[in-house]
Amino acid sequence: MMRTAYDIIKRPIITEQSMEDLDIKKYVFEVAKDANKIEIKKAIEEIFGVKVIRVTTTIVPGKEKRLGANPKGYTSDWKKAVVKLSRNSKNIEIFEGMV
Repeated sequence: MMRTAYDIIKRPIITEQSMEDLDIKKYVFEVAKDANKIEIKKAIEEIFGVKVIRVTTTIVPGKEKRLGANPKGYTSDWKKAVVKLSRNSKNIEIFEGMV
C-alpha cells in the first residue's frame, strides 16, 4: 500500500532548541519510524511546497516511566527528522507564530 506524505510526517517538534534554528531554515518533525530520508524529503516538499537540501534523522529512545507503585515501563521510541531548506525556499508557516 502506498503511504501518503501525511503518513510519513507525523507532527512538528516545537522546542526552544528547534525554534532557534528557524532563521537558518532548519525545521524539526516527528516522522514515521520506518521512513527513509528520501521519503521524508519528498513528503516535506509535497506538503509545504518547499525545496529541501538536507535531511538528518535520529531515533529518539523512549523514556522510563512509572505509574505509582507499578513496575516501570518505557514510552515508545520515535524518529526525529531535521530538515534543512534551500536559502531561497519559502518558510514553513506552521512555525511562524511561535517565535
